[in-house]
Amino acid sequence: MGGDTGARRTVAFVDGQNLFHAARRCFGYRLPNFDVRRLAQAVCSSRGWTLEEVRFYTGVRAPDDEPFWGTLWAAKLAAMGWDGIRIFARPLVYRRVSVRLPAGGSHTFFTRQEKGIDVRIAIDVIRMAYEREYDVALLFSQDQDLSEVARVIRVIARKQARWIKIASPYPRGEGFGKRPGIDLTDWIPIDRATYDACVDPRDYRPK
Repeated sequence: MGGDTGARRTVAFVDGQNLFHAARRCFGYRLPNFDVRRLAQAVCSSRGWTLEEVRFYTGVRAPDDEPFWGTLWAAKLAAMGWDGIRIFARPLVYRRVSVRLPAGGSHTFFTRQEKGIDVRIAIDVIRMAYEREYDVALLFSQDQDLSEVARVIRVIARKQARWIKIASPYPRGEGFGKRPGIDLTDWIPIDRATYDACVDPRDYRPK
């Protein structure tokens, strides 16, 4: 996708649940305490890129089903919206799962599942590249399904004869082993010090 020749227009695409769970596993945080704009800006500043926009994608819990998490996420998303972040939220779907037990028999339980979040991210990354709205796409995710997006971006870059970079920033620490960023992207590990410098000081927990 060409060489890096200076400051580049950058759009951050943030998979909210993926980032939250990565920070929890890496750094032990039990709440989504990130400030995504500051986090994206920290990545851009370290590389001389210009942050143009932050887009945040997440599945949301219904307040009636899980009052704590539903209320917390509603408050955090509202604050992010006021901060100028583009929000794309979808209700979490509850799916029945049955597993066979080693001793025989089975156990059935319900699990939460995001529907359409990764598809929406993929569509937006590809559409905005095609419309020349960025030079660098920051995918805050470790969802390997998005590696196919990187293949498409390479095709777009060749057809448009221009430089496009797709990078995958992600938390990495002792508690997260060596799990990588998205294949076919530039990996940008985020260490504890960088993450902690970008913590949102606001408390969104229900009173």
